[in-house]
Amino acid sequence: MGTVKDLNKWANAHTYYPLDLLRIALGIFLFIKGIEFMTNHEQMALMAKPFEGIPGGMILLHYITPAHFVGGFLIVIGLLTRWAVIAQLPILIGAVLTNFLGTMHPTNLIMATLVLLACIFFTFYGSGKHSADYYLKMQQ
Repeated sequence: MGTVKDLNKWANAHTYYPLDLLRIALGIFLFIKGIEFMTNHEQMALMAKPFEGIPGGMILLHYITPAHFVGGFLIVIGLLTRWAVIAQLPILIGAVLTNFLGTMHPTNLIMATLVLLACIFFTFYGSGKHSADYYLKMQQ
């Protein structure tokens, strides 16, 4: 627990508006992807094609959409940011692997890799000073 507190202290001391904008942009991107997956079932079916033989493949499909939708919203407002980002990591690792197991789409690979790297960054950085987490912590 001490490590998380140390990370929060460091992040709050070194907070910058561009990092907050990056967190908000990441959240908006994931939220829009969640909406896109909800409305475009054919794309979801094509994306999940390489994982058909894996047990629990249908559970994965039902995990991706709500995780992006709810997680993106939480990341935008900065509430439970680390938990929301950690929930995205398996999906993004799967998105990167999909490009190697299925057909290679360079733009999708680059996008998934960049979002994965941003999520790994925010796993350690947290939500920063301009977030609901910080506001609620200061209310105590």
